[in-house]
Amino acid sequence: MPFGVSLDGNAYRPGIYIALGANQAYRGRAPLQTLNSALRALAAAGVGVLAASRPWRSPAWPDPSDPPFVNACVAVGTRLDPQALMAVIHEVEALHGRRRAGRNAPRTLDLDLIDFEGRTQGPPGGPDLPHPRLEARAFVLLPLKDIAPHWRHPSSGATLQSLIGALPLAERRACRPAGGVLCAEA
Repeated sequence: MPFGVSLDGNAYRPGIYIALGANQAYRGRAPLQTLNSALRALAAAGVGVLAASRPWRSPAWPDPSDPPFVNACVAVGTRLDPQALMAVIHEVEALHGRRRAGRNAPRTLDLDLIDFEGRTQGPPGGPDLPHPRLEARAFVLLPLKDIAPHWRHPSSGATLQSLIGALPLAERRACRPAGGVLCAEA
């Protein structure tokens, strides 16, 4: 599913959203190629891509001297529950060389379950939903706006536009369209 499909008309609809990011090459693949490969792996595991944002570029954090990230967001369809989806996400990350060396370290692939049909839950036994830090991340919110402009935070009810507006201007400006196409098709 290439960029350009928005799932929402003029109303909020719950969905399942995954954020993607990479800033390290893996097996000769540039980060954007890794994101596309990850989408194909998700599809092969029964997680279909319904809509994909355009790729975005954001500076590495906390060390901006690390390579910049390529980020995106996808809406997916699946019969899996949140816990099973997280297991698939971790398998896909591992297939793409993800090593959990430390928080905010450079990585070959990072997949985060952002929202699962508006559910709000936390462990034990399942992922924190919605993602606990999504409202502070321009590299998640701006790509999410590409595909779900009327999305609302499941816990607070805040609109996507208000969450983006609350981010520091420098962070919003630092996250820019990267060029290229995100596409799960072979």
